[in-house]
Amino acid sequence: MRKNNEVKAWVYKAEQDFEGACILARKRKKPVPDLVCFHCHQAAEKFLKGYLVGENVPFPKTHDLASLEMLVSGRLPGVELISDLLLLLNRFGVLTRYPGDETTTTDAKRALKAIKEVRKFFALHLPGIPETHPGS
Repeated sequence: MRKNNEVKAWVYKAEQDFEGACILARKRKKPVPDLVCFHCHQAAEKFLKGYLVGENVPFPKTHDLASLEMLVSGRLPGVELISDLLLLLNRFGVLTRYPGDETTTTDAKRALKAIKEVRKFFALHLPGIPETHPGS
């Protein structure tokens, strides 16, 4: 039962990042694309880590979605279908955190579209993710 609670805790945090990205994406007067992109990345990272926790697969402290996907690969059929989406989101884990490489509103739209698909995929494999979202 403890493992299931840990998975749900990861999903809860992922859902908060997802919800935050959706809310921030609606800002029109002063858009914050860096934050939208970052939270999209964070949600994907936490969905991947939640799945790994559920499978009892240890993972390093990393924000690299590609390395997390490699750990999931072979355990979760179909994960390769979201590889391109994870690759797109992966660059926002660090890029958006430091000056010099800013994102655009187009990046934010792409990131939001990607995380919606990633979330939809994980809704089939993790507890606590509604299959639909009011902002979807």
